[in-house]
Amino acid sequence: MTLAVLLDTAADLVSERPVLGRRPGLPVSGLRQRAIAAAAWLRQRDAAGLAFLGLNGPAVPIGVFGTAYAAIPFAPLNYRLADDRLAAVLDRLDGATVVADDDQCDRLRAIGANPVPTAQWLDILASAEPGVPQGQPADEDIAVLLFTSGTTAEPKAVPLRHRHLTSYVLNTVDLGGAGEDEATLVSVPPYHVAAIGSAITNVLSGRRLVHLPRFDPADWLDTVRREGITSAMVVPTMLARLVSHLDGEPAASPLRALAYGGARMPPTVLERALRVFPDVAFTNAYGLTETSSTIAVLTPEDHRAALAAPDPTVRARLSSVGRAVPGIELRVRDADQDGYGELLVRGEQVSGEYVGTGSVLDAQGWFGTRDEARIDDEGYLFVRGRADDTVIRGGENIAPAEVEDVLTAHPLVSDAGVVGLPDQEWGEKLAAAVVCPNGTVEPAELREWVRARLRSARTPDVIVAVAELPYNATGKLLRRELRQRLIEGGS
Repeated sequence: MTLAVLLDTAADLVSERPVLGRRPGLPVSGLRQRAIAAAAWLRQRDAAGLAFLGLNGPAVPIGVFGTAYAAIPFAPLNYRLADDRLAAVLDRLDGATVVADDDQCDRLRAIGANPVPTAQWLDILASAEPGVPQGQPADEDIAVLLFTSGTTAEPKAVPLRHRHLTSYVLNTVDLGGAGEDEATLVSVPPYHVAAIGSAITNVLSGRRLVHLPRFDPADWLDTVRREGITSAMVVPTMLARLVSHLDGEPAASPLRALAYGGARMPPTVLERALRVFPDVAFTNAYGLTETSSTIAVLTPEDHRAALAAPDPTVRARLSSVGRAVPGIELRVRDADQDGYGELLVRGEQVSGEYVGTGSVLDAQGWFGTRDEARIDDEGYLFVRGRADDTVIRGGENIAPAEVEDVLTAHPLVSDAGVVGLPDQEWGEKLAAAVVCPNGTVEPAELREWVRARLRSARTPDVIVAVAELPYNATGKLLRRELRQRLIEGGS
């Protein structure tokens, strides 16, 4: 099974259903024709792949399905990379045609690339004569090539093959099953797996896909109202900004469902969001690039049950990422006394492969995520953070997320980041950077706040107030950058 076959099927089921763009939107049949035109255009150029450098928009779903018909990979690139790192990534895509937004073209030419401007490319496809597919990819062909964020090392190229992505679709999507009035808003960057997953699943379900290229809370809310958006996906930093913008006032909008993911959600942000979006069904979606997007979901029903539960064990599930989606198996390896160990995942949608390295699946097909997690008796998955983030203070392993959650529960702390800094006595000392936009709080008060709720070993040795924490575009805290800032600041 391939993405091309799935788009053909969706076009048969809901041919004239609008699936792309602002009202009235391009129908499935129109998207399919542009994808076929893109494939023909790429064949004429003898392209080995299609690299895209720009903001999220119609070029992404057209590129994904166009390269599927051409049987070559689609590679969305991180426009935030420095020129030298971008050049290195392009060198690894030898033979790929590059399409780029206007503001990216000059820098690409300066590093030796020959990009086609996005607007020009879309105009060419829109004016092309209707055609028919000239071939089909194989299940094993690479559909999408995604580069990991590279926040701690050189980006790794993760190949997502047609069989990985179609397994994810067939286990989670009802082809053509969305309501005729449904529309979704996507504001994550195109090089993130969530953006690729959204492009594929919403089109194939027959739901109109609207892009917000740059996130702004006021613009996001205006777009939701103006475009009749019924569902959306955000990362935690976006949801925090929406909540702050609304300032406690309920959001009047047509929104029915809101999915969040991409990074850990602070409990205080989620609780405030549930209050300002009282009629919206919340879903927490957890996944990785290497797993073709979502592998676990905390459903709206799970959210409601946890909020209403008097049992603290059930209520704690609000901080979980839910249970495995169909077709996925989860287990924890080398659990500690609290049940946390490395999360392993297995299933047909799991790639677990890197270009130049090959498969890193073990003999039984398990992929080691490097995330520390536990699974409760009902199958709910709790992710504590990356194993690499663990602070080892005096021989005790400390998960930063545990301390961050306690800090952000303080009424004056809106955000917190915890890292380990070198220490001659303890090996590492615990350092926290806190954001307090509505007042100031003394470090001693915050240390006592943490000490009263956690063991003393988990109380930060250093607490520094900062204006903001460093995040990447998908809401992940850049701990290496934060650590360096604290070291340079003399903490």
